[in-house]
Amino acid sequence: MHVNVLSMQLQCLMVCALVLFITAGADKVPAVIVFGDSSVDAGNNNHILTVLKSNFPPYGRDFMGGKATGRFCNGRIPPDFISEAFGLKPLVPAYLDPDYNISDFATGVCFASAGTGYDSATSDVLSVIPLWKELDYFKQYQTTLKGYLGEQKGDKIIQEALYLISLGTNDFLENYYTLYKRRLEYNVDKYQDFLLNIAEDFFRQLYGLGARKMSITGLPPMGCLPLERTTYAIGGFGDSCIESYNNVSRSFNAKLSSLVKMLNQELPGVKMICADAYSIFYSLIRRPSLYGFRVSNYACCSTGYYEMSYLCNQFNPYTCDEANTYVFWDAFHPSERTNQIIADYVVKRYLHVFM
Repeated sequence: MHVNVLSMQLQCLMVCALVLFITAGADKVPAVIVFGDSSVDAGNNNHILTVLKSNFPPYGRDFMGGKATGRFCNGRIPPDFISEAFGLKPLVPAYLDPDYNISDFATGVCFASAGTGYDSATSDVLSVIPLWKELDYFKQYQTTLKGYLGEQKGDKIIQEALYLISLGTNDFLENYYTLYKRRLEYNVDKYQDFLLNIAEDFFRQLYGLGARKMSITGLPPMGCLPLERTTYAIGGFGDSCIESYNNVSRSFNAKLSSLVKMLNQELPGVKMICADAYSIFYSLIRRPSLYGFRVSNYACCSTGYYEMSYLCNQFNPYTCDEANTYVFWDAFHPSERTNQIIADYVVKRYLHVFM
């Protein structure tokens, strides 16, 4: 009898602690604001003139209601899981989506655009939203938010929001290694520095607009993406990655970390975190069975070796039945389960400081 009562009391305490934890997170972070590329795009590309879209089946087949929202995934993406972890809504809506308005955006908004990068020349490749335009949208959002909530409350949300920034992959894989212009201007080390100068300017502008809590994600293991393995015939049908690309990712991430450390020391009141997801992503790819995955060297959608966007479509007979047993959904993007694992890792390892 006493044991059962004690057990019930302990369970009650655990539930109360969980509720307090989530509530505290929501109090400290009233909104999640997202900048970046397809790793975090909630569907902005649906509403611009570009071929880089994913608002059709089988994208979104494991999303709520089976809806293809424009997320490059079978389900949710990291900002959705991070928002939920902070006690906010389980979805961060796209700013250009007409189904949402400022009442929805008050607790989270996504300005990201698939295919973009730090370098404006990267966004030109597939005519997507450049980073400077994402910043312009943020300025519009600030004005609308303050009009909706009032100046004081709007400023409070802007200052206390968590800013998620995920960029850089397309600068290398879509631009530097695919086109000649930047390679004629820079070696890879100098191109990294070129991107980091743009990144620094962007972070400073965000700070000037009121942002104080920033999480910056670096590059993934680029050489392990199925599309890159297949393109260079290195491990596309096996277990190898392009290590030269992975070395670039690690080098860039180290430089990004140094930049973040410098800005933390220089900008009063800022708290910037370099949320490096490289290690967990690489571990998922190299040791998938430890995380319950079956396949990590090719993707679920279509053949899994090179298809993404319109090549990943509902008419392809090769798409797998259980996407979340695959590390990758399409040849470039993680499955929902991978996104959830990465988001959980990032929250527990880095973002807990904002809770």
